[in-house]
Amino acid sequence: MGEDRSWMYRRRDEMGYWNNEFNAGVEIFLDFAFSQTDPMFCAMNMIRCPCSKCWNREWHHRRRVQSDLITNGFMDGYFIWKRHGEIIHRKRRCTQVGESSSAAAAAAMNNVPSVDQLRDMLHDAIGPNFFNNENSATGVEDATQFDASFDDPCGVSRESIFEEPRGDAKEFFDLLRAADTPLFDGCDGGVTVLKWVCELMSAKTLFNMSVTNWDYVLKRSLMAFKKVDREKLPTDYYSAKKMLRRLGLGYKKYDVCVNNCILYYGEYESQCYLQCPVCEEPRFKQRDVHSAKPIPRKSLWYLPIIPRLQRLYMSRKTAEHMTWHLNCYNENEKMFHPACGEAWKHFDNTHPEFASELRNVRLGLCTDGFTPFGHSASPYSCWPVFVSVYNLPPTMCMKQEYVFLSLIIQGPQSPRKNIDVMLRLLIDDLKQLWYSGVQTYDSFRHQYFMMRAALMWTISDLPRYGMLSGWSTHGKLTCPYCMENSKAFWLEHGRKTSFFDCHR
Repeated sequence: MGEDRSWMYRRRDEMGYWNNEFNAGVEIFLDFAFSQTDPMFCAMNMIRCPCSKCWNREWHHRRRVQSDLITNGFMDGYFIWKRHGEIIHRKRRCTQVGESSSAAAAAAMNNVPSVDQLRDMLHDAIGPNFFNNENSATGVEDATQFDASFDDPCGVSRESIFEEPRGDAKEFFDLLRAADTPLFDGCDGGVTVLKWVCELMSAKTLFNMSVTNWDYVLKRSLMAFKKVDREKLPTDYYSAKKMLRRLGLGYKKYDVCVNNCILYYGEYESQCYLQCPVCEEPRFKQRDVHSAKPIPRKSLWYLPIIPRLQRLYMSRKTAEHMTWHLNCYNENEKMFHPACGEAWKHFDNTHPEFASELRNVRLGLCTDGFTPFGHSASPYSCWPVFVSVYNLPPTMCMKQEYVFLSLIIQGPQSPRKNIDVMLRLLIDDLKQLWYSGVQTYDSFRHQYFMMRAALMWTISDLPRYGMLSGWSTHGKLTCPYCMENSKAFWLEHGRKTSFFDCHR
């Protein structure tokens, strides 16, 4: 059957009977999942149930998982069995459903390398295409491996000067190299420095260890390793956290007025501002006089967009796709990407200097509110703000890995017209990206360039459109295109505007 796993979503045949192909495929999946030795995937003879109801959140025994899969089917889009030990960045050979279950499991284990949890962590941090290159462990290849036959749209040739990563880019690549540095000379089992530290940090969370206990275990472990280079390893919990902090992309937390009047940022960021200058509401909660640190009444979480965009160019594979949108100009018959539309082309004609650098980023913004605790609880509205990258091809730009969560606006009420106060952090970064740009390392072309970005459009429903743009979405002039030419009319007895027989 090759790599076709369409049987996972064909439980019944055309007559409505159970499909034998599906039953055989479930046996292959169960044999593969229960053959894993890593406790992350199979522990105490139980695995995660990937049915449409459990969604890999519940652990069950084999018979329960088999029953749930036959009854509910697989969860949507689970063609790669990531939560059951299958490596993402390697292509595995799927056996035919007609083979025996033991033969299928043996074939799977022969073709799939052992799971490296650290690589999965790095994969989640930088995106799904970073580790596709098997010739380089870090994604930074030697200049001699650059393909001279490749016609780069940015004009980079083989004779160009290749630059080494510096600053933040160098720190991240050094961390990736630490993932391949053995704990000590002659260390067996593939234990590296970074993996060993991650295992200890994981043990602290699993067993609820205190910092004192963790430091004691670390020191005893270092005494047991005689050949280990102690300069490469952390000496306490603080240094371990500092080592792993470079792996992820951090966030910033700012205080907000409880009425969304101002954001305690910029000129108001100082702790000396104890109340809102607009509504005079206190900034912090009332606490004991002897409390060491004040607690804000309302906060805003901001995940900076600039390092996330720079991280896209740290991956050689992702950096290559960031200029894919140039191909859309060759297709005039069908619109399969926003780059094919008139708005994109009009923007390029209006800003030719921005369009001349193909690596500049085109962004879209989306936001909406939701109730995280359900409608049965007390009303609470949380507002995430997402930023998507449209340089990538259609198969990538809408994937979860490339839709960046930028802001988390805390409830309990909707920000309404004051949402622009919350968006100031993101707007400041977007203004920097538009006017001056940021120096970014392109690992595909091995050089630095000045990356700029533009927010092309926002995606939201009509009420959210009014919040983002300031346009009134109530009354006869709701539509920003029709304006006074709208066919809307007033219902005398209903006391509201009707848009009957109008476009939506």
